[in-house]
Amino acid sequence: MSLDTAPDESPEQNRSALVVVAVLCFGGLVASLMQTLIIPIQPELPTLLSTSIGNASWIITATLLAAAVAMPIAGRLGDMFGKQRVLLASAILLIVGSLICALSTSLVPMIAGRAVQGLAMGFVPVGISLMREVTPPRLTAVAVSAMSATLGVGGAIGLPLSAWIAQDLDWHALFWVAAGLAVVVALLVQFVVPHIDDAIGGRFDGIGAIGLTIGLSSALVAISKGNDWGWGSGKTLGFLLGGIAVLLIWGAFELRQSNQLVDLRTTARPAVLLTNLAAIAVGFGMMAQAVVMPMLMELPEAAGGMGQSILHAGLWMAPGGLMMLVFAPVSASMMNKFGAKVTLAVGATVLGVGYLCAYFLMDAPWQLAVASVIGSAGVGIGYAAMPTLIMGAVPMTEMGAAVGLNGLMRSIGTTLSSAVMAVILTSSTFTLGVKEVPTNDAFKWCFLIGAIAAFVGVAITLAIPAVKKLKQDDVPVKDEALV
Repeated sequence: MSLDTAPDESPEQNRSALVVVAVLCFGGLVASLMQTLIIPIQPELPTLLSTSIGNASWIITATLLAAAVAMPIAGRLGDMFGKQRVLLASAILLIVGSLICALSTSLVPMIAGRAVQGLAMGFVPVGISLMREVTPPRLTAVAVSAMSATLGVGGAIGLPLSAWIAQDLDWHALFWVAAGLAVVVALLVQFVVPHIDDAIGGRFDGIGAIGLTIGLSSALVAISKGNDWGWGSGKTLGFLLGGIAVLLIWGAFELRQSNQLVDLRTTARPAVLLTNLAAIAVGFGMMAQAVVMPMLMELPEAAGGMGQSILHAGLWMAPGGLMMLVFAPVSASMMNKFGAKVTLAVGATVLGVGYLCAYFLMDAPWQLAVASVIGSAGVGIGYAAMPTLIMGAVPMTEMGAAVGLNGLMRSIGTTLSSAVMAVILTSSTFTLGVKEVPTNDAFKWCFLIGAIAAFVGVAITLAIPAVKKLKQDDVPVKDEALV
């Protein structure tokens, strides 16, 4: 199938497209599960791997860093060599990473395996960009919405699922299950996802990929570790300033290349730039919810918490994750009727309202669950609209890289959120036994800042200019009548 032909609207083609969409969504869900897979056993990792708490934290950090770097690179590879091939490669990476972790009993191989698992997150942006090529136009919005929702759904259902597995089985079972799911994804991608002739060829910008990896990794390490190392420490500032310097050099290098890893000129267009800034704000809001609410639920009642186990807290949060999937068709309907810009603004607004509800409803798990459902509905609506805005503002030959970069912006938002929430929660504490625990006011500040981030996302979204619908090699043109 060529890039300029859409699938037929016959019932048979529609059914075939829906099967492909289901496979892509399942693959995105499995890849997203890896983000929260290890959280239930995180407190036990130093003992399980005979290492320190600080070293054990790299097991989570490695996955987040690898996922952030993988998304734009995988998107570009999908544009160049064909999206189906990159999807299969991502599934294979997930198999390999899961097997390494399943066979590990020490720190270094575990970190390596988790990093390889993180690389599989490239599956999500590539899958989203493929949706436009394998679905009839009237189904594309629903398909993109469902695929985007897997980012939140996977993380939400991963927590109770992995808590249940870790509670009843050996901790290595987490990774054997992950490997089994990854094998299923790889087989489905190989035999169900069509081999579309969508490769544009070209030379891969290896130097650009290395520069982006070094710069991003350094900056994100500083952000994610700043609370542990100290924000004014030489190590934190060195990683942060060094990462920014590398990214500036990388940007200057990329602007001189004919085969850019990321087309920075396209990225600088207002519609793309503002959508990516909104992605940071919404990503910040989503992660604040995922970090703060379970922590409040799991705190002992004597500390002002709700005394829930990890499993029970995950189960309370699971409806919120499922709500993202439920709202996928709602988001698609809104995009078809009002446009992706309005839909993203509505989603960010609903997310902000969810945080305001959490600010006032902190007395029982069911109250936080309600706030989580509201906030997650907003995330589901917003996450579905962002890739649609991006794909409507770039040529089809750049879709994979552009959607991947948008995914990176969301990752930056989640990393920033984790760092900010950690600072807030550790800046206002009291002693309970031998532990320092956050005060009730600290949690309120987290919810308030999450709401502010969401409403900032609304303001940015409303400033996004509309663009005319693009053909394959068109340059987006502002259409004032659409604003």
